[in-house]
Amino acid sequence: SLVIRGEKDEQAVLCSKDKTYDMKIADTSNMLLFIPGCKTPEELNADPTSCNIIHSQIAGFSNNYWELRRCRPKLKKLRKLLMEDPYGGPDRCKDQTLTFSRYTTEDLLSLIQASEEEILHQLQVMDACKIEGYWRILEFDYKMKLLDHVTQLIDSESWSLSKVPLRTCLEELGSLEPREMIEHILLSYGRKYVDDAGEVFFEMHEDKICRAIAQMLLQNAVKFNLSEFQEVWQQSVPEGMTTRLDQLKGLALVDRSSRPETIFLLKVEDLPEDNQERFNSLFGIREKWTEVDITPYIQDLCAEKQTVGALLTKYARCSTLNGVKVYSSRRPIS
Repeated sequence: SLVIRGEKDEQAVLCSKDKTYDMKIADTSNMLLFIPGCKTPEELNADPTSCNIIHSQIAGFSNNYWELRRCRPKLKKLRKLLMEDPYGGPDRCKDQTLTFSRYTTEDLLSLIQASEEEILHQLQVMDACKIEGYWRILEFDYKMKLLDHVTQLIDSESWSLSKVPLRTCLEELGSLEPREMIEHILLSYGRKYVDDAGEVFFEMHEDKICRAIAQMLLQNAVKFNLSEFQEVWQQSVPEGMTTRLDQLKGLALVDRSSRPETIFLLKVEDLPEDNQERFNSLFGIREKWTEVDITPYIQDLCAEKQTVGALLTKYARCSTLNGVKVYSSRRPIS
């Protein structure tokens, strides 16, 4: 089935089960006639001698039609809605009265301009979980608290990061936090698998854990001395994990031009969803970008079969600085 989605102030989109399309009215020079029971030439009797004039009634006509063009799902609103009421743990819930709306899958389908599969995939990317039938995002501090419980347990039990047992985690940490939250954090930062004996284990994602800890360190600082940050970051991650700057793509930006070099938080999900607005925002932050630096911040804008290079050609001006290709705005940034 196909469904048209959009609120009154939004441009309508058409969604199938897994794709989203922009809808535009296209004019045609040929008038389109709507004839009930109309037969094509192939359906008529092929014998020319038996042909008769058929009187048909025209039920309607049109000079235009809807043209569909595959587009990116409009998912920024999804994070905005779920961030109205992030989940801060069972203790916080007791103190809170329900002042914000909470959203079921059906609610999100009626509010978000994306197909069902695209919405469910994005919920997974955002590490959202269902609590009492409603989709919720965990508060970042609560998420880090849960992750800290798990990593400390891994460290104290000297487990391999590729073989963390679910059952023992639930038994050991179930008294501190809800068991479903412990399992959710393992799913968010690990890959679930079952061994030959039927026991459930998790292989922890090193890059994702290192990235989360970097965000925790950076979110309270405007800018951080790069070498100091790298030292503190490596000391903060679980033993056996190695931090690398490429783990922070789309999360933090390094300023190589400052002395000393600095790093600061710049999350791709905080940037505008519209292509031109995104580029305006990026060129407002930094006048000239290398392709390596800007790619993590525009990759999600690429339409089907579109490359980052094609986007840069359309929205940026290319020049060379000290032998390095850089991109700047095509228009003055106010």
